[in-house]
Amino acid sequence: MDAWVRFSAQSQARERLCRAAQYACSLLGHALQKHGASPELQKQIRQLEGHLSLGRKRCPTYMDVVIVLDGSNSIYPWSEVQTFLRRLVGRLFIDPEQIQVGLVQYGESSVHEWSLGDFRTKEEVVRAARNLSRREGRETKTAEAITVACTEGFSQSRGGRPEAARLLVVVTDGESHDGEELPAALKACEAGRVTRYGIAVLGHYLRRQRDPSAFLREIRAIASDPDERFFFNVTDEAALTDIVDALGDRIFGLEANPSGSALQDGILFGMVGAYDWGGSVLWLGEDHRLFPPRTALEDEFPPALQNHAAYLGYSVSSMLLRGGRRLFLSGAPRFRHRGKVIAFQFKKDGAVRVAQSLQGEQIGSYFGSELCPLDTDGDGTTDVLLVAAPMFLGPQNKETGRVYVYLVGQRVAAVSMPQALSYFGRSVDGRLDLDGDDLVDVAVGAQGAAVLLSSRPIVHLAPSLEVTPPAISVVQRDCRRRGQEAACLSAALCFQVTSRTPGRWDRRFYVRFTASLDEWTAGARAAFDGSGQRLSPRRLWLSVGNVTCEQLHFHVQDTSDYLRPVVLTVTFALDNTTKPGPVLEEGSPTFIRKLVPFSKDCGPDNECVTDLALRASMDIRGSRKEPFVVRGGRRKVLVSAALENREENAYNTSLSLSFSRNLHLSSFTPQVPLREGAGEESGKEEEEDWGVTFLLEFEFSCSFLLSQVLVRLTAASNSLERNGTLQDNTVQTSAYIQYEPHLLFASESTLHRYEVHPHGTLPVGPGPEFKTTLRVQNLGCYVVSGLIISALLPAVAHGGHYFLSLSQVITNNAKFKSLTVVSTFELGTEEGSVLRLTEASRWSESLLEVIQTRPVLLSLWVLVGSILGGLLLLALLVFCLWKLGFFTRKKIPEGEKREEKLEQ
Repeated sequence: MDAWVRFSAQSQARERLCRAAQYACSLLGHALQKHGASPELQKQIRQLEGHLSLGRKRCPTYMDVVIVLDGSNSIYPWSEVQTFLRRLVGRLFIDPEQIQVGLVQYGESSVHEWSLGDFRTKEEVVRAARNLSRREGRETKTAEAITVACTEGFSQSRGGRPEAARLLVVVTDGESHDGEELPAALKACEAGRVTRYGIAVLGHYLRRQRDPSAFLREIRAIASDPDERFFFNVTDEAALTDIVDALGDRIFGLEANPSGSALQDGILFGMVGAYDWGGSVLWLGEDHRLFPPRTALEDEFPPALQNHAAYLGYSVSSMLLRGGRRLFLSGAPRFRHRGKVIAFQFKKDGAVRVAQSLQGEQIGSYFGSELCPLDTDGDGTTDVLLVAAPMFLGPQNKETGRVYVYLVGQRVAAVSMPQALSYFGRSVDGRLDLDGDDLVDVAVGAQGAAVLLSSRPIVHLAPSLEVTPPAISVVQRDCRRRGQEAACLSAALCFQVTSRTPGRWDRRFYVRFTASLDEWTAGARAAFDGSGQRLSPRRLWLSVGNVTCEQLHFHVQDTSDYLRPVVLTVTFALDNTTKPGPVLEEGSPTFIRKLVPFSKDCGPDNECVTDLALRASMDIRGSRKEPFVVRGGRRKVLVSAALENREENAYNTSLSLSFSRNLHLSSFTPQVPLREGAGEESGKEEEEDWGVTFLLEFEFSCSFLLSQVLVRLTAASNSLERNGTLQDNTVQTSAYIQYEPHLLFASESTLHRYEVHPHGTLPVGPGPEFKTTLRVQNLGCYVVSGLIISALLPAVAHGGHYFLSLSQVITNNAKFKSLTVVSTFELGTEEGSVLRLTEASRWSESLLEVIQTRPVLLSLWVLVGSILGGLLLLALLVFCLWKLGFFTRKKIPEGEKREEKLEQ
């Protein structure tokens, strides 16, 4: 029998704390005497008792603490410092037999405000801290204060105890004015075995915007190594209260507890301080002693991390596996700040073989500070391992703690407890049955509380699922669901329950399960009667040693997917909502899945061998020499195809279609079957000599113009088809084509007629400009590129300008009244183009009519006669006007003459 001992006990009650420590120290010897240890081993135990730092009469919190406090003028406000002191001492177990606190305040000089033996209770120290006044001073002599504290503060004359652990806490906000004396002061502390904590307050530097680098280096030198354990810095005096928990709990509550595990053939000790606090273990057997060298664990604790104080050996234990194999356990709660636990074996030469290591998951959680292996069923082998992480941070960054239960993948968090806990997992033990169910229970310590975790029995569930009928018929529909014909099935879900857990416990319990059909498949092929694809949760009453069954009824609807079987999945878990019950054994299934296939009509061998044959043809034909011309009125091409099955059923038949880029698929139309009474659409089963025809309609693309159209069809199925018949599963049809674009080719001229001057008469300067405009318009959808325009003009001048210039008229050999000049324009395509032009749109003409003026001959007699005739006509006109009185003046009457004279 193994006796497991952990030399730590922590509680807020002083008497319980000390009694627990004394019991832990004496339990080792009593256990070995009871189980028959050899006299030689008992002698070694008595010799070791005098060397253990944790004796039978002292508690682990047997400490003398001296606080060195800066009281110079730069500390402000002083009330925040008082609050820090009150809260710090309020978290310590102050008693003459536990922790004593003294305080030295300094500035230009150092003063003992109170000594270690002045106060005996926590209330007295808190009252003194509340009434503490600042000494003030213009200088900060930190070295002198440290010397006074280490040489005088821990002396017996001031209440110091030689056997108590000595802790020095230095709180200051600036560099010392006697820094040259600091090495000597620290040497005096080392001589007195004083562990030093340094707290740097940066308020003075931040308020004056000064660089605190030199100040921080000085406080790090004052603090013991490593810095991450003994050095603190805060932004100002008000932030001092933020580190009270770290000082009161992490430093004083958890550090420096030795551990050991007593077995029948020896003792395993944890050596936390070995190798610069990296830690190690020591095995003392009846006839040999094993202490591994530092290099023995380099794989688990790399040399690069030797100065990080992993604290290996902080907790030690052992576990016995099946077959009699034993593994030693040791925790290193500060490894990489997350913690680590190793399970290892010793070799005869002192080497260590690590079987497995466990890693913490949260920084600062102190994972591995407590180890507790459990034999839950009493068969002599370890079933579970409990690993404590008491500093694990829960909600709101509260140190709730956590206990990990290994081998079953379980962990117990403090937040799952009915009441709020702090530092859950400070101590763990499991040896007694406290609730009378013959199962070992687990006791877990927390801050000011103890939690009893009752062990629960372990059961194993063996589920089974049988479907009737075993396959789904495709043809037969034996029931109606929701007004439609369907194939109905039933499934028998059974659980066989076994357990190896002895004792008195209720062997009847509930299991809660739920079921689903085709859970990860889109589209519902099957559904439960009265429900959908998912069955609402149900409970089933089980008992150990019996088989309990439940019937599940479902139906399969009409579907085209006959290849994939319907998946029936049942997920289950033990239902402990009403009362605590058993738990499932590790490795027990939590779900069961059943594949329900569709029945096949494929003969006695139940293997369908098919022969698919595919034919296709296109309604246009064209070769390289005589391509098919796609004219403006035609935009579509039709492909007719026929798919035939010549042998057994072809399940889940599919048709793959590919075509050239100059086509667009516009429709797919199934046609009449190949044979009367036979014909199924693609995707359904096909009986022998069944087939289907279909019509594919494509449109020519307006964006891509290619010289060939191509359509390829491939038929496949999930049935077996021999290689010799696969050649007709793919068919390809194609045709060479050319496109006839719909072009409008027109021309316009500014002058259509030119008059030639008589022979020998030439115009001054160039003649009139003849301007012809050509217009080519694409009225179709095809993109026309690569067009060539050729113009045949009567003459070409220098510089490539087209015009007509006449410098001489020769009329000897020809007589004409007018001459028409025809300019011909031709529109063509590049060689190899897929475009073909019509004759109407290919040519255009421009006409220019040239005429010659006719000379007119006049006779002299005609000219003289014309003049004389004009004169006679003028004389006749004048005579007529004279006769009419046009040239006679009107006379004035006599009366008017007399009146005119009188007026004068």
